[in-house]
Amino acid sequence: MPIIIENSLPACAVLESENIFVMTHHRATTQHIRPLRIAMLNLMPTKIVTETQILRCLSNTPIQIEFDLIQTATHKSTNTPEDHLLKFYQTFDDIRDQYYDGFIITGAPVEKMEFEEVDYWPELVEIMEWTKTHVHSTLHICWGAQAGLYYHYGIQKHLLDKKLSGVYKHHIMRHHESLLRGFDDVFKAPHSRYTTIYSEDIIRHPDLTMLAESYEAGPYIITAKNGRQLFVTGHSEYDKDTLAREYFRDVQRGLNPSVPENYFEHDDPHSEPLLSWRSHSTLLFTNWLNYYVYQSTPFELTDLG
Repeated sequence: MPIIIENSLPACAVLESENIFVMTHHRATTQHIRPLRIAMLNLMPTKIVTETQILRCLSNTPIQIEFDLIQTATHKSTNTPEDHLLKFYQTFDDIRDQYYDGFIITGAPVEKMEFEEVDYWPELVEIMEWTKTHVHSTLHICWGAQAGLYYHYGIQKHLLDKKLSGVYKHHIMRHHESLLRGFDDVFKAPHSRYTTIYSEDIIRHPDLTMLAESYEAGPYIITAKNGRQLFVTGHSEYDKDTLAREYFRDVQRGLNPSVPENYFEHDDPHSEPLLSWRSHSTLLFTNWLNYYVYQSTPFELTDLG
């Protein structure tokens, strides 16, 4: 949350130059406050795990949040109990007339397929188009980021020689972006995917800005220049043991996976994983909620249209 100080205080200019959010007394006293409406389209097969991961990331803020869970109607999950889906999830038809301050589109284990081959792709396209008029800011994660970049901006994904799995160093490319407030110059984040996007495709697109990337994992944080769409190609929400569970699952399937890089202590898969990205994850989601949603969303959500 912002520091509320007089605009004429010398510290104000210094803090702003350091990318620290300050608010004048006038703005603070005239703000209207209400709970934020956030929804998540959960495309992950282990939906209960993903719900917990994302909600943990959204919880480190004093902002009140009303949270809706959305599932596709054209693809039924086989890894989540039916009674859980019936009790806690809605479909797009249930919410298409509603408005949200923020919307999250998760990853999905379908990156080897062409987008149009995914059975729920037409439904996802309809939802992504709907977010333009019914959502103030949309956060896309991993495959969701690739799908959003492809649909909205024509950015192609490319198959890697082998699965990218591990925890990688990233560096900031634009230090004064609100989304990166509080970030170190170099920070870590997990990746787990078979495809990538090319940095040059992002850099040369007039409507996109790359905020952070990794020399090993490629583009990481990308935003539309109007701030209404954000794309994160990794999984900062992952738990400490998520990459380990994925690795041993693939071992049992006989896929002969590589050991996740920079993850297990001494790179030994039988040792304890090292949690080195939680602070970055907290900052990423908190900054998104504060600067890209709370500080700029209209008080009356119907004004989005």
